[in-house]
Amino acid sequence: MGEDHRQWLVNTTGIVCIGVSLYGIPVRPRRASQGAWSAASRRAVSLVVGTRPEAIKLAPVATALGQCDWARCHIISTGQHGAPVAEALRDFGLDADVQLRTACDLPCVGTLTSSLLREVAGEFRRARPELVVVQGDTSSALAGAMAGFFAGIPVVHVEAGLRSGDLAAPFPEEGNRRQIAQLASLHLAPTWTARDNLLAEGTAASRIVVTGNTVVDALHCALGQSAPYNDQVLEAADRSGRAFVVVTAHRRENWGAPIGRIAAATATLARTYPQTLFVVAAHMNPAVRSTLEQPLYGLANVHLTGPVGYIAFARLLARASVLITDSGGVQEEAAALGVPALVTRDTTERTEGLLAGLSRLVGTREVDIVTAAGTLLGEPAAAGGVNGVNPYGDGRAGHRAAQACGWLLDAAPRPQDLIVSPLRC
Repeated sequence: MGEDHRQWLVNTTGIVCIGVSLYGIPVRPRRASQGAWSAASRRAVSLVVGTRPEAIKLAPVATALGQCDWARCHIISTGQHGAPVAEALRDFGLDADVQLRTACDLPCVGTLTSSLLREVAGEFRRARPELVVVQGDTSSALAGAMAGFFAGIPVVHVEAGLRSGDLAAPFPEEGNRRQIAQLASLHLAPTWTARDNLLAEGTAASRIVVTGNTVVDALHCALGQSAPYNDQVLEAADRSGRAFVVVTAHRRENWGAPIGRIAAATATLARTYPQTLFVVAAHMNPAVRSTLEQPLYGLANVHLTGPVGYIAFARLLARASVLITDSGGVQEEAAALGVPALVTRDTTERTEGLLAGLSRLVGTREVDIVTAAGTLLGEPAAAGGVNGVNPYGDGRAGHRAAQACGWLLDAAPRPQDLIVSPLRC
């Protein structure tokens, strides 16, 4: 760690990297050639996980940290998504070390975030980590970053630098990630575009590492495993070789009429393409599910699934001809698989997929969704993006992220940035 970086940490967190402690824990310099770290000397790194996507995207980081001789990984499940988080972690052979009891049926985002902050801060006081890792833009990520900052613990932000340019879309995610950027000591940007966004906001280049997106690592891991759908309709359709269109809809700003229009467009497409199976992975939120169900009721080639585990979902997405989604992470997974994605939003922070020709913004107007999907179903797009390059990474992001954590703690060298060509994504 350079002297300028040490001084930045002193100025922003009050932490001197050598000879001062966090909660009384010594901050030790890197061991370049002193042999293996003992169990007692390993550095405690807390990963804050609140939602299923966070569990999926932090699993490669946790796995990589578990392979580092300097690290002691401590996974905190905040309870924001409850059981689906534990299930997603188990898909990667992981378990949370701590399960918080946050009441996640709270009436508004502010109340939820304040409750999460209180619970996570209490766990930090108990566990006394030397580093906090948060991912993305959820209420749990913001609470984890705030709790770390208030406690004087350096915060590492995985998937840093995504920007839609509109604080209201997605809400509250765009606001959350901008706030986390102000608190983080180290920004792990998934792409060079994300790095450029951070630089434009005044983040020092020395505080940014371009890692790639950890979802690519997770997807590779999932596709290397075998898991049943636990769904007779999907199993039968998969065996028959029938074409799939996968539809997901859950974004908060799409609740109500926009999700109704997405469902209506899906119904129109199902009637137009009766040989294609339209798989609607309905969100666990009952209000979202009921809005989707009504326009799709009675259509023989539309299947609303129950909860689908991550490994099974990866298998499902790999079989898809087209994806219709308002999700952020699923856009990235589709790009990695070369599945064309229609994004039912007015803006997206995943602009790399647009540049690579792997995704297209279509909004939530029924006619626009139907027209765009009809074009793809009539003339399927070539998979692989521009020159076969996946702009979201190479499957080594978790390793780079873990090494970057070690670098911040003077326990490992700085990782090399991801190189993506020919697009600077």
